[in-house]
Amino acid sequence: MTVQQTTSFPTTQDFEALLAEHEGQQELVRENEITRGKVLEIGADYVLVDIGFKSEGRIAKVEFIDEAGEIHVAVGDEIDVLLERREDESGQCILSKERADRMKVWEVIAEKAEADELVRGIITNRVKGGLQVDIGVKAFLPGSQVELRPTRNLDKYIGQEFAFKIIKFNKQRGNIVLSRRALLEKERTELKKKTLEKLKTGAVIDGIVKNLTDYGAFVDLGGIDGLLHITDMSWGRVSHPTELFNVGDEIQVKVLKFSPESERVSLGYKQLSPDPWEGAEDRYPVGIHVLGKVVSLIDYGAFVELEEGIEGLIHISEMSWTRRIKHPSRVVSEGEIVKCVVLSLDTQAKKVSLGIKQIEANPWTLLEERYPVGTRILGKIRNITDFGVFVGIEEGIDGLVHISDISWTQKIRHPSELYEVGHEVEAVVLNIDVENERFSLGIKQLESDPWESLPQRYPPGKIVGARITKITDFGAFAEVEDGIEGLIHISELADERIEDPREVVKVGEDHRVEVISVDPKERKIALSIKNFVRRSETGNLKEYSEQSGATAQLGDLLKGKLGELTGEEGEEGGVHEAEAAPSTDDSAGEEE
Repeated sequence: MTVQQTTSFPTTQDFEALLAEHEGQQELVRENEITRGKVLEIGADYVLVDIGFKSEGRIAKVEFIDEAGEIHVAVGDEIDVLLERREDESGQCILSKERADRMKVWEVIAEKAEADELVRGIITNRVKGGLQVDIGVKAFLPGSQVELRPTRNLDKYIGQEFAFKIIKFNKQRGNIVLSRRALLEKERTELKKKTLEKLKTGAVIDGIVKNLTDYGAFVDLGGIDGLLHITDMSWGRVSHPTELFNVGDEIQVKVLKFSPESERVSLGYKQLSPDPWEGAEDRYPVGIHVLGKVVSLIDYGAFVELEEGIEGLIHISEMSWTRRIKHPSRVVSEGEIVKCVVLSLDTQAKKVSLGIKQIEANPWTLLEERYPVGTRILGKIRNITDFGVFVGIEEGIDGLVHISDISWTQKIRHPSELYEVGHEVEAVVLNIDVENERFSLGIKQLESDPWESLPQRYPPGKIVGARITKITDFGAFAEVEDGIEGLIHISELADERIEDPREVVKVGEDHRVEVISVDPKERKIALSIKNFVRRSETGNLKEYSEQSGATAQLGDLLKGKLGELTGEEGEEGGVHEAEAAPSTDDSAGEEE
């Protein structure tokens, strides 16, 4: 028995139902809404996508091409698209993949803004008032919201990726405002709590250099900043913090002082290493030769760094034994390595005195051997001052002839009256003061002091010629020989009382005077016109003076006269003088 199988074909009602279902589906998708579609074909300019409409939709191919020129879609892929228009002139739907993606991003961002969640994005470029951030769509990051503190250099953030907090969201206007500062403040508050727990004087903690100023560096310790002053950065010399640190450096610091009330922290960096002055007296005993670097020049010397934290001063007076240094730059230069000698060290005051000249022997100590006192030398005058002349002895060493050592008798107002720079003179070494570096010379000492022999040449009673050189209220000064003056007191000018010496003598007049006394130590000679006149009244003194050439003494005359009366001979000199000179007695004069 054969069974006949009957085949069922769709009826008109079935087609109508399918058409109605399809048209209903089309009604569900409106313009500017997202729908799901399947890639049918990838053409030269467009990608065809089936979204269930009676005709395919098309999307510009450029929406699928990345920056490298590669296309990221294939036939059969299912993608989300946005229906821009149902049909164009060709009868196809106009779709957009980019707009669909953006709408999905806006939906995600809206959800995160509602839930106060963070978003991540890349800063793309700088715009007016801040930065533009790509978080899937363009968002604005104000300059005040970039860091905890306003920063001027916003360009350095371009290309960096951060997490942000949404502080303003308006989907209709397409406006999203972000903040990074809000996150940093929150993180800082949490870090600060942890940091405050371990902050105490003497603690050593890690930090990041946050800012540099002329006076120091601010270090982020974790939610709280501390100041590292420039004086606490190094035991050595630091001109500016940038010599040691850069912003962003991770360093270890020591807490020197912490105030919980004000939350102020003072930090130290050099305190992590020992103080170089500890044991310095053992490393730098007085007299040791050391090498150091010239780090600074001042008017009165140069500072030399012996090691980090220890600097010594070479005073300008310790740079040369003989040269007169006007400025230390004539001898050393900044940055130069010099050899010097430790002269003194004070660890309490942290001071070291150094010398360069002590590297060589002191030439002044050799002068005593070369030029003992009394040595005669020849030298050229290098300088003339009010108080004397400087004579060159050796290179850099001058001897001083004081104005008082130029002449025994001549009154010199200024050495330039007798000498000129460059003239060669002979002098005698009087004294060498090695400690004070003084070389004393004398010119007058080349001859004997005439005052030493004056008592023999001008004994009391001798009659001499004198010229009046100066008149005062108490008498007149008269020169008995070149450079030697004596005083004729007003009482020795005449027998009668004189009120004014000018009544009796005048400057330039020549007079015969009697020597009353001579004091070579005080360099004084007392003269008398009155005595000469009184003894010449008889005429014998005048005759004696002319014949004897004014060399006999009154005492010798008296001795001679006494010898004639007694018949006794006096001393050899006295008898000779008496015989050569006429007696004051008239009978003696007749015999003569």
